[in-house]
Amino acid sequence: MYSIILCGGSGTRLWPLSRKNFPKQFLNLYSDKSLLQETFSRMKKIMPADNIVLVTNEKNYFNVANQIREIDKDFNVKQILTEPASLNTLPATVYALKYLLEVKKISPDSPVIMLPSDHYIGNEEAYLSLLKTVMENIVDNIVTIGITPTKPETGYGYIKKGKKGDGYFKVDEFIEKPDMDAAVIYVHTGQYVWNSGMYIFTPKTLTGELEKHAPETYSLFMKPPREFMDKFSDLPAVSIDTGISEKSDKIIVVEGGFEWSDIGSFDSLAEITGNEKNAKHISLDSKNIFIHSANNRLIATSGVEDLIIVENNDSILIQKKGKSNDIKKIVEYLDRHNYNEAEHNIIVHRPWGKYEVLIEEPGVKAKKITVYPGAKLSLQYHYHRAEHWVVVRGTAKIINGEKEIFLKENESAFIPAMNKHRLENPGKTNLEIIEVQTGRYTGEDDIVRLDDEYNR
Repeated sequence: MYSIILCGGSGTRLWPLSRKNFPKQFLNLYSDKSLLQETFSRMKKIMPADNIVLVTNEKNYFNVANQIREIDKDFNVKQILTEPASLNTLPATVYALKYLLEVKKISPDSPVIMLPSDHYIGNEEAYLSLLKTVMENIVDNIVTIGITPTKPETGYGYIKKGKKGDGYFKVDEFIEKPDMDAAVIYVHTGQYVWNSGMYIFTPKTLTGELEKHAPETYSLFMKPPREFMDKFSDLPAVSIDTGISEKSDKIIVVEGGFEWSDIGSFDSLAEITGNEKNAKHISLDSKNIFIHSANNRLIATSGVEDLIIVENNDSILIQKKGKSNDIKKIVEYLDRHNYNEAEHNIIVHRPWGKYEVLIEEPGVKAKKITVYPGAKLSLQYHYHRAEHWVVVRGTAKIINGEKEIFLKENESAFIPAMNKHRLENPGKTNLEIIEVQTGRYTGEDDIVRLDDEYNR
């Protein structure tokens, strides 16, 4: 058994937590793991890590690599594939399938599951049991997992069940997100399930359906690897639903009754976690309030009801419950008026770790910098600023001019402007330092890189 985890999305439906440079799949929303880490961990329970392939884009590659390495330090990062272009789920799946066949040399009859990285699964045992059963009995079908609806929902696509087989249904129709009147009918009839976007197939079956229904994609799929990569960006940007499922007669749906959500809004997150997720919520004469504080800050409410309150390190969202779809309007407004908060976060993730801006004023900026074990920043210098480093946790290896020094906790170094320097974590735990920048300009573009492991 093999799995393809798609983790290249850049949605902002959970703004201000989710940003374009750090989208939903990398967030810890209901546990101490991110959604991506939860998905990876589930797959590891039914197959070895060596059988798991992740597909992302260049912007998110190091986010994926860092998060997977955080929970599986031995994971082979060559199994994280970077798409030449973000086109949709069919090209991403085909890319991963080509890797499995030509690099991993898997059998054309091996069962493969393609799934998103950012979904919630409540009853994990029931979910994994269903997957194993389907993958062991796949035959010459393409199986999609349908979710038993629990209420009328306009945020999901639907699948109409057709003729019943032994534990499955033929698919009659795929339906885009309906209006509320239609959703009520779908749930009432019992003939429809939610479309989870998860597919199980063998390479042999999917390749045959590509040839029939997506000839342009099939033609490139059959080319040598270099030509495939060079021309990947020319592929049609279509979903696997549109490109294959809506046309194929091999699609069947297996209904799953486990708890599931794509966590597409704070309303759905509130249903998963309950309203009292935030430990420091003081509620006076308030009811039906959902609070999520990224920093576990004390939040008090008085005399209000039916609210969503989300606090991040640089933004606060206050919204009426049931209005989660209006987040799109907020993000569009931020984009239109060039707010950095639409894309960037005060916590900025880098290939080597992350940093958080603590203070930023004319002539001075303070950061908390975290460097992952074994990682190093580029060898660099700055024209306009000097830097003061204080080690808070761990051990730092530092190049400062012509000197190489090691600093332990509570020790510090001063790096003058124009001095070449590099920060490295030689230890086995995270290195944390406080950096204070002083100078007439402290912008992030005042960096001259002399050497960089990440080819920036």
